[in-house]
Amino acid sequence: MQAAVTNSSTRYGWAMIILHWLIGVIFIGQFVLGFVMVRIESQRTAFELIQLHKSFGFLLLGLIILRIAWRLGNIVPALPPSVGTVERRAAPLAHFALYAFQIALPLSGWALVSVSTLEIPSMPFNLFVMPNLPLTESDAAESFWTAAHWYLAYAGIALVALHILAALRHHFLLRDNVLARMITPSSGEE
Repeated sequence: MQAAVTNSSTRYGWAMIILHWLIGVIFIGQFVLGFVMVRIESQRTAFELIQLHKSFGFLLLGLIILRIAWRLGNIVPALPPSVGTVERRAAPLAHFALYAFQIALPLSGWALVSVSTLEIPSMPFNLFVMPNLPLTESDAAESFWTAAHWYLAYAGIALVALHILAALRHHFLLRDNVLARMITPSSGEE
């Protein structure tokens, strides 16, 4: 039995599993990196960490757009019968919120660097110059986008924590396959 790239009615395929875990690791890593980079004393190290943070932010934005496109083009495995009505209705809303935050957060960071009066170019992984968004540079706009990015980061990490707790609840308390289907891919024959 060979694992499938696409989803089945009961499990996710390799593509969705890889995107899920890659995005999750980058999203949590970005939070940690953002937390560290604004608290480090060495300006040179802080600058390098900020450039790395921006690079992973652009990567995250591209990956989440790819993931949403993949999800729209594939079947979503049904929840097990043990999942109650309230949770069945809440799950799509929770996933929508996660997707929204994973898009809004890098976009707010992009807006932040676009309005910065420092005019430091963004060069994802030193490969090319990412153009700024067509926004007006100003200290007031920079303050707004800094606050927006900060609040979105904390709200996003809270959503991720709830997502992780829900998955662990399914696995250890409810003992259903909700977590397992995002670890072991579909065989394509289900």
